[in-house]
Amino acid sequence: MPAAEIQIRPAVVADVPLLLAFIRELAEYEHLLHTVTATEQSLRDTLFGPMPPAEIRIASFRDEPAGFALFFHNYSTFVGKPGMYLEDLFVRPPFRGNGVGKALLREVASIARSRRCGRMEWSVLDWNDPAIGFYKKLGAAPLNDWTTFRLVGDAIDRLADPDA
Repeated sequence: MPAAEIQIRPAVVADVPLLLAFIRELAEYEHLLHTVTATEQSLRDTLFGPMPPAEIRIASFRDEPAGFALFFHNYSTFVGKPGMYLEDLFVRPPFRGNGVGKALLREVASIARSRRCGRMEWSVLDWNDPAIGFYKKLGAAPLNDWTTFRLVGDAIDRLADPDA
């Protein structure tokens, strides 16, 4: 597909309803819709407030909203440079196979390069073979020797409590 058919732009506050729709569609694809607690207000407050913790790019294909990428900086002590973490990459099913996902990844990689990041990382569900194949074709390598851990809700509260 001609690259001119794909446009990538930063998200703005007016995109919040679209972002929430993308998030819900992604969660449904990942069989995790039941875990989504984000609201338009929470997205507006956190992603477009005074200190946004992440950035978003929206992709359109032939002027139709096709997908998004949400990313933020981390830091590698071993590399001694900032890194870029891609939290979410989602392309709506009708637009897959048209280069939208690659265009979004290219945009994030370009931002990472311009900010002198030492690496770019993301996670993918182990059953998502189409995504895994796509990422490998781009030159990404899985880190099979690492296990991701997560604290949520009460577990964060318990750990943060000095009296626990």
